[in-house]
Amino acid sequence: MYRVAICDDEEKQRELVKSILITLSIKINIEFEIELFGSGEQLVTYYLHQNTPFHILILDVEMGGINGIQTARRLRGLNNLDEQIIFLTNYPEYMVESFDVMTFQYLIKPVAPSILEEKVIKLCQYFQALDKKFMVIKSAYDEVVIKYDDLISIEAAKSLTIKSKLHFTTVNQTYGSKGILSDYALTLKDSNFLQIHRSIIINLLHVRKFASGVVLMSNGSELPIGRSKVKEVKDFYTKFMIMKVE
Repeated sequence: MYRVAICDDEEKQRELVKSILITLSIKINIEFEIELFGSGEQLVTYYLHQNTPFHILILDVEMGGINGIQTARRLRGLNNLDEQIIFLTNYPEYMVESFDVMTFQYLIKPVAPSILEEKVIKLCQYFQALDKKFMVIKSAYDEVVIKYDDLISIEAAKSLTIKSKLHFTTVNQTYGSKGILSDYALTLKDSNFLQIHRSIIINLLHVRKFASGVVLMSNGSELPIGRSKVKEVKDFYTKFMIMKVE
């Protein structure tokens, strides 16, 4: 499933693009979760509230209030660098300026559905190649997409009401979900993650230092290392750092 934001101040245009994506979804059997925004301000506010990010942003350039390029610039300024941006516009003169916000495609309206479909398919292929760098967890009533590099730790949590509860701590917030910690340890073992305790997996990219049987993470948390794992963790981290330097 790929999350898509369509941002255009014309409702007719928003609905047109949405219908093209729905048709494409049926054709290629890929699910799109689509949200519509009537202004750049609405989209920026969505991100400021730390809601689930999108994979693809389809933006109009000329809108009331901040335009599409200004919207994209604000989102990039908030360190949202993974979203792929497609601009749809009547104004070819903004093309060069759009390069400053890492634009995937700049299309001139009216855009033939086949052209937009082609570009979106290429993006889906790109995301499929990156699938190992993302995970999707079910948190409360939502599915949350987490980038591996943003994940700091996974911890088994005690709960009287939820069996196999896990806490996924990212650079932005902590999500509660269900799962088996050992399954995640196996899945993530080749992606800079290490199980340091029977109830804790850490991302080595977020380690700041080791001290007295604990590891200090980038968010300031101190996580205990299992007594039987101290040597294994230090040896593994040393090898990780050597490979990182090389």
